[in-house]
Amino acid sequence: MAVNRSAGLLLYRRAPEGVEVLVGHMGGPFWARREAGAWTVPKGEHDADEPAWDAARREFEEELGVPPPDGAAVPLGEVRQRGGKTVTVWAVEGDIDPADVVPGTFTMEWPRGSGRVSTFPELDRVAWLPLSRAREVVVSAQTAFLDRLPEHLGSVHG
Repeated sequence: MAVNRSAGLLLYRRAPEGVEVLVGHMGGPFWARREAGAWTVPKGEHDADEPAWDAARREFEEELGVPPPDGAAVPLGEVRQRGGKTVTVWAVEGDIDPADVVPGTFTMEWPRGSGRVSTFPELDRVAWLPLSRAREVVVSAQTAFLDRLPEHLGSVHG
């Protein structure tokens, strides 16, 4: 049976212009020339027997190659993405330098049908974006997390 759940951490920081979030551009040839809908909260799949919070922290480190911050976690709930996957996300305040990110990798046959297997980064770019810009580029279902963040943080704006 296919895994149909993911968990992740949405790192945020308070900047003079408002809140910024750390998101990643999905790697691999399918996403190479895409911008809108090609960015994501650092997240990954987990089995039903692994607590979502544990998976979110594990996946943050696997996706970015840096440990997650230890700050208080704000639950942002769940969304169901178009493909049917349920994604659970927590927000954590912190600040990492995108230059320190060492993304995990995956392999796939590319070009399809060629018999050649290539390795690609899980995320080929990571950036701090204002909430308004992040809403324009993340996977459509994940905009709900961006909308919920200010609700949970009170005076946060973006």
